[in-house]
Amino acid sequence: MGKIPTREEAWELLTRYNQDEFHLKHAQTVEGVMRYFAQKLGYEDEVDFWGIVGLLHDLDFEQYPEEHCIKSQEIMRAEGLDEALIHATASHGYGLTVDVKPEKEMEKVLFAVDELTGLIGAAALMRPSRSVQDLELKSVKKKFKTKSFAAGCSREVIEQGAEMLGWSLDDLITDTILAMRIFEE
Repeated sequence: MGKIPTREEAWELLTRYNQDEFHLKHAQTVEGVMRYFAQKLGYEDEVDFWGIVGLLHDLDFEQYPEEHCIKSQEIMRAEGLDEALIHATASHGYGLTVDVKPEKEMEKVLFAVDELTGLIGAAALMRPSRSVQDLELKSVKKKFKTKSFAAGCSREVIEQGAEMLGWSLDDLITDTILAMRIFEE
């Protein structure tokens, strides 16, 4: 069994491979959203682990975008990190860059919310407040249907994630907005 890093150790690893403020903010956003869902879904004893998964999920994206979810597995193994952490982070690239299928509920949540946090964040920036604090489901759904808006955020992946979880798209979006409100800086 490998090591599960502390939050501080995970941050140090993340910042060794990522310097772009956008990528670091995204990692922190997904970390917060994952922590929220761990609590909401009854995994109170795994909140820190879910958060670390969220923080490290895009470890390799900035330096190795063409090998996303592939290179991160190599990096994490070289660091002696736990295989459960490696599998969880890699699984959000399922069907896109890797064949590591999300199996656990936590992995399915990561798969679903990674792209969704980007879409919600972009929708929030369009508001006068530039915040998720006053963002509502209706606004996000409207942006979701506009394919040219935040075109890099795959609607298909978000829908596939909701389906994997057995959740409605509305419930997934609503809870992700709530999670982002809690962890918004």
